[in-house]
Order: sequence, then C-alpha cells, then structure tokens
Amino acid sequence: MDIYRIIKEPRITEKANLQKEGANQVSFKVDRKANKIEIKKAVEILFKAKVLEVRTMNVRGKLRRMGKNSGKRPDWKKAIVRLAPDQNIEFFEGT
Repeated sequence: MDIYRIIKEPRITEKANLQKEGANQVSFKVDRKANKIEIKKAVEILFKAKVLEVRTMNVRGKLRRMGKNSGKRPDWKKAIVRLAPDQNIEFFEGT
C-alpha cells in the first residue's frame, strides 16, 4: 500500500494533546485496511521520526438524525503512535 494513502489526517483533540505532552504519542486517522507495520513505516518515512509502538482501533460511525431522516457516519480506523523520547513531529508543535 502507498504510504501517502495510509495516513489520512492527524487527530487533534484535547485527549491527543494530553497524550502528546505526557507520553509523546500522536494520533492519526488511517486507512481501514492498513496494519501496524505499514502505519509504522509510513510515519517513519513521512515525518522522519523513530516510532516505538503503534496501537490501532476501529471506530464505529455514529447514527445521526436530521428530522425524520436518519443516517450513519462512516466507520474509520484510528492509530496512536508512540514516538521515541527525543523525537517529535513539528506538525503538532504548530510550526
């Protein structure tokens, strides 16, 4: 799989910011078919950072209603990547 298709977008939330500060972890929305090894390689190549651990989870889309019509948001996959202590990703630093 192409490394540019594996990582879709970073997940920037309050919890992700706390993980970044406390445990040097960053969160990404990734392709649903990607495995941990592919995610690790993609992060190391794209961001040039040493990855120690990758944890993944499948997130179910929520049911939403607009009046009498109901629908469902799409399911997606989330990856939490733990970086080496001396590594960081500038995208999350705001530069």
